[in-house]
Amino acid sequence: MFCGAVALCAFAVSAPALAGGVTAGTLIENTAVASYDDGAGPRTINSNTVTVRVDELLDVTLTSLDPGPINTRPGDAVLTFELTNQGNGPEAFTLLANPTVAGNDFDVTVRAIAIDSNGNGIYDEGIDEILTAPQTTAVLAADAVLTVFVLVTVPDGVTDTQTSAVDLNAEAVTGSGTPGTVFAAAGVDGGDAIVGTTSALATARGELVVGVANVALAKSVVLRDPFGGASAVPGTIATFTITAQVSGSGTINDLIVTDAIPDGTTYAAGTLALDGTALSDAADGDAGVASDAAGIAVDLGDVAAQTTRTVTFDVTID
Repeated sequence: MFCGAVALCAFAVSAPALAGGVTAGTLIENTAVASYDDGAGPRTINSNTVTVRVDELLDVTLTSLDPGPINTRPGDAVLTFELTNQGNGPEAFTLLANPTVAGNDFDVTVRAIAIDSNGNGIYDEGIDEILTAPQTTAVLAADAVLTVFVLVTVPDGVTDTQTSAVDLNAEAVTGSGTPGTVFAAAGVDGGDAIVGTTSALATARGELVVGVANVALAKSVVLRDPFGGASAVPGTIATFTITAQVSGSGTINDLIVTDAIPDGTTYAAGTLALDGTALSDAADGDAGVASDAAGIAVDLGDVAAQTTRTVTFDVTID
């Protein structure tokens, strides 16, 4: 730093810049310097040092991490949120989940609030910490981010496409209020704690939509007798068609269609098909298996609503 013949120069201690500014408790020191020449030569004098301790700013943000309403059905569900300490000092936050939001088609039951203990972003039962009342986080460093799970139960009796919202609220343990509110001596190293622009309060909303799916199974038969007609006589080939139709807006998991070979008939080897594509009779890499003794089985896996799958196979009347 260059100082002229008669000048004042200031020096300050810097600290990392955080979301809330300089770290709470940082000492900013300032000393003025005068340089001059009194005829006897150059001289320099210092003023007294002024020290300012940075107070703690209380700020918090809370957002939903779900990409949209999570698809659910009666039973347990998980809503995911992200809490950020936007202040410039260490702070803990009290959490409260409100499931009775205006406009809900149904209200869930809040089972618990949990913290993402292993940091993988997914709720792991038995691993992630369940907060006990009052649900309060550990002290978070300035700019620290925490993933929070709200564990809920969707009641029986909900219907397809019904929606529900849950609000999660976070409040600084030190206090909240109008921006600028001062909590004397409540900050770092005995400094003051000052409420920031967020009022040291935050609310985020998680949403659920019911996706109930149902399966309708229909079976039909077409006969081709040896004479070119449709009579049921020995030697007639019977083609069975099984249609699995999934309705609603959810997903059916692990859907398997099975059928026994009727008494008095013999399975026609190699006729099993799914949606018009042939399947092998053996238990191999495709979705089907068939034999005269065990009948047919086709593994459709997970099937989304508004989907229709068709299984066909032939038998010969003995």
